[in-house]
Amino acid sequence: MTRTPPTLGQGSRTSAPQPDALLDQPVDRPPGVVAGPRDVAARTRADRSDPAPGPVGGDGPVGVGHAPCHHGEILQGIFLDSAGRPCRGLVTLPVPGTGTTATFVRHLESPAGHLTVRPADREKARRAAALAVAECARRTGEQPCGGRLALHGRVPVGIGMGSSTSDVIATARAVAASFGVRLPPETVARIAVRAEQASDPLMLGTNAALFASREARVLEDFGGPLPSVVVLSCTTGAGRPVDTLALPAPSVRAVPAYEELRAALRQAIVTADVGLLARVSSESARRNQPLLPKPELDVLERVAGRAGATGVQVAHSGNVAGLLFDPAAPDLPDRLRRAAGGLAAHGLRVGRSFGI
Repeated sequence: MTRTPPTLGQGSRTSAPQPDALLDQPVDRPPGVVAGPRDVAARTRADRSDPAPGPVGGDGPVGVGHAPCHHGEILQGIFLDSAGRPCRGLVTLPVPGTGTTATFVRHLESPAGHLTVRPADREKARRAAALAVAECARRTGEQPCGGRLALHGRVPVGIGMGSSTSDVIATARAVAASFGVRLPPETVARIAVRAEQASDPLMLGTNAALFASREARVLEDFGGPLPSVVVLSCTTGAGRPVDTLALPAPSVRAVPAYEELRAALRQAIVTADVGLLARVSSESARRNQPLLPKPELDVLERVAGRAGATGVQVAHSGNVAGLLFDPAAPDLPDRLRRAAGGLAAHGLRVGRSFGI
């Protein structure tokens, strides 16, 4: 297993975009083999890819940017910020090595806001491109202009893996690269929230963070990555898309309970305790049931217990889910096989396993 995530915060004027590596392989290997980033949710993807974007014609500089995706949340709820005010926050579970690649060509003669996007339905990415052009022009003193944006990736849409945020962040990075600048994470976060109203913290570095997804700010940097863990991916709700913005907020009365989970997660990160991480994740999944009910949660927990998993993990605003395993377990392949068989026996779509 590796805990080295994708390189963040970088773009290039010269790098050629590479095909996404997460979901472009068929599911033909028996579960129980801990694999890399090709293996997540392979049975459940919604194919979002155009052919890999080659050179995109234009009359100005070209920038390329990349952004990762995630596998839902370890913790999501309502917390206190540094001023003691209740605030929605979340901690995502990263998926290494995959996401969206964006290529942006500046059209220097085109007016600001004159943007073409491929695929044409990526309106959030279009808004992000316009915002990023304005920000980069302000920083460099150049004139805002139009451009052409191409997106490539196979992140499943609407099941809680951060597909739109991945598009938006890759776009902001590609635009910045075309201007020859690098936007700091907090600026990218503001662009993302303005473009899509609520954003995942995919613009941040390697440390786990409690992120206010509608306010573009970090409530807590936990000072290190999540403990190493192996995830067996599956989907609930038949993989149906979920409208994130339509979901209700947790009650403010739940703040004390979520603050306890926050403290437990902090301890799990400091001590690299995968068991405690899984307990936090499982409890957060249970607490999310009134907001986005998952009838399969009981099945997930029963199968986890029988297969020797340490807990469960769900997308709190989507349908991707997983069982969590200690990577040090000596019989890990057998546990994964039992878990995959148990999930499949209950009609759940089983993906692949991956490690962070």
